Amino acid sequence: MQRLIAELRNSGIADEAVLAAIAAVDRERFVSSPFVERAWENTALPIAFGQTISQPLVVAAMTEALRIGPRMKVLEIGTGSGYQAAVLAKLARRVYSIERYRPLSKGAERLLLDLRIHNVVCDIGDGSKGWPGQAPFDRIIVTAAADERPQALIDQLAMGGILIVPVGRDPTAQVVERIVKSESGLQRDTLMPVRFVPLVTGPLPVLGQG
Repeated sequence: MQRLIAELRNSGIADEAVLAAIAAVDRERFVSSPFVERAWENTALPIAFGQTISQPLVVAAMTEALRIGPRMKVLEIGTGSGYQAAVLAKLARRVYSIERYRPLSKGAERLLLDLRIHNVVCDIGDGSKGWPGQAPFDRIIVTAAADERPQALIDQLAMGGILIVPVGRDPTAQVVERIVKSESGLQRDTLMPVRFVPLVTGPLPVLGQG
């Protein structure tokens, strides 16, 4: 783990709170059993339903770009293994996380409770629609690539809030965008190239919904 933290520092991650959150979350608990020995490598690893647990550098960089404060309410789109939610939970007051695959959501929920992380609320749904009943959010992070900037999420962002979202239909040309919402409009910055699974929209799958 210390080697990974050193690698993140060397790659430009400077926020000590983010580094401490990465160090405090046992990534081994979130990876699939065949990949446990690789849990602390700086690489993405596969999980169920064609999803992945993101590369730690990407998790750290996107989390750092959110500029989370301890009293903030954060929305995560794409719970997956629960790893990113666990990192966010170390920094924010409360995290709301949406996942379209029920087994992933329920598995992450159980694991987070087992790890005594009690400030994450999980739900199952179409993440592109956000979580209107809990809006507005101080920060929103999307852990899958949207074809275009998701307007529903921008609408649910509080004034002064930050949205971090990978954008790009072509997986070889995706970038992470940071969108800051203010009274004068939206400020957009491109942060880094990435390769994420696509943000799937529309009706939820029948598979795993029982």
